[in-house]
Amino acid sequence: MEPVKTVQGTASSAPLTWGTRISYGLGDTACNVVFGMITALLTLFYTDYCGISVASVGLVMLISRIFDGTSDVIMGIIVNHTKSRWGKARPWILWMAVPYVICAIAMFCVPQSSETIQFWYIFVTYNLCTTVCYTAINVPYGTLSTMMTRSSHERDLLSVVRMALSPVGKIIAVTFTMPVVRLFGNDQAAWIKTMSIWCAIALVLLIICFARCKETVSFEAQKNAQPKVSAGRSLKALLTNPYFWATLILWTVTCVHTTIIGTDLPYYCRNILSANGGDGDTMYSIIYTAEIVVLILGAMLCPMLLKRFNKRDLSLIGCVIVVVSHALILLNPMSFGWVLAMTIIRSLGQAPLTSVVFGMMGDVVEYGQWKSHIRQESLIFGGGSLGFKIGTGVTSAVMTAMLEGAGFLSSTTGGAVQPESAKAMIQTIFQWGPILIWAVAILVLLFYKLDKIYPNIMKDLAEREARGEM
Repeated sequence: MEPVKTVQGTASSAPLTWGTRISYGLGDTACNVVFGMITALLTLFYTDYCGISVASVGLVMLISRIFDGTSDVIMGIIVNHTKSRWGKARPWILWMAVPYVICAIAMFCVPQSSETIQFWYIFVTYNLCTTVCYTAINVPYGTLSTMMTRSSHERDLLSVVRMALSPVGKIIAVTFTMPVVRLFGNDQAAWIKTMSIWCAIALVLLIICFARCKETVSFEAQKNAQPKVSAGRSLKALLTNPYFWATLILWTVTCVHTTIIGTDLPYYCRNILSANGGDGDTMYSIIYTAEIVVLILGAMLCPMLLKRFNKRDLSLIGCVIVVVSHALILLNPMSFGWVLAMTIIRSLGQAPLTSVVFGMMGDVVEYGQWKSHIRQESLIFGGGSLGFKIGTGVTSAVMTAMLEGAGFLSSTTGGAVQPESAKAMIQTIFQWGPILIWAVAILVLLFYKLDKIYPNIMKDLAEREARGEM
């Protein structure tokens, strides 16, 4: 592996190869093979195969967010101070790959013991996987894109390829998990075997990402010429960056949506759509696969659409489509075919924001440097990771609390007959949750103006850096 090459200013804006872009995207495929299981099926596994109460699951995920709230910031600081022959961010993908997959498998090895022991077991393993290992991979991984190129266009393409390949991990994890679990015996041991297969795939993809994605951007010379930035000044620069908050909210919206659909849809298919006949698990696989495939296809169209629209306008149009299409589900919420059709349209609307949000974060890095003379790649992308944690963890906790309050029944046999109150809550979450959170995205995008001022920002930065200034 080659040592990192130091390039200053805007020199590192040459086009990346498609091999490099795809290798970068495979890093998120790897993460989502594991995290797709966590966001979509882990709650189902805990409640329907381990017999853990939905309240206990929700409490674990809620408490875990306290630790997650600091781990992302801490990891951002660690990345910023990392020095190795491979750079700052890149080596963490290699160092944490094996611990990540080991901890992921451990989450499914829940002992059949007392409720207290089970609670602490899932608390420890869940946090080792998400708070520690996932953070130590995902924050550096997001940061890596800004260290591979200074070109906004190239970062947009990296973001698009990332979000086109990211759902592939979810397809593997979500679509194929239940059939494979049934093949292996439809019990807890079957889940462990299935997760082991997914983790082996994830490990290979992480190694490919590490090997092919080189850091070529460095500001060491400029940093050495500047006074040392205090932690207080650095934090102030981050918190007063309005576009950091905008992209954090936008990424959180996409994560909340994924969690709502991923967690509630299996129950919705089993308890609502299957009432008209048909297998709920099969319906779930079809709907979820359709959503992911359309997301991938939509992401592949984004580079062409970005030639006509800027990132903000394209995302805004998409968000409106999401709200309208999901609202139309209310016209026939019991019809599998209608829900499937609206899901396909909704996914087309999701694709733009999901595809370009990390390109937006890269632009936020440049804006932050322009405004405060401080470059904060790792902290900004650490904030993005925090948005992911909030979107998945807090949402899961709130949803499980709502289901518990509605009388949801757990089991160890692959499902239980739910009372009407629980079915009504499952239906309410699925139908109204996405509408509310995508309305938030529309509101944020209405005030997002960075695309318009970005060319002038980069012009000013080029002049500064020519003088040896940040």
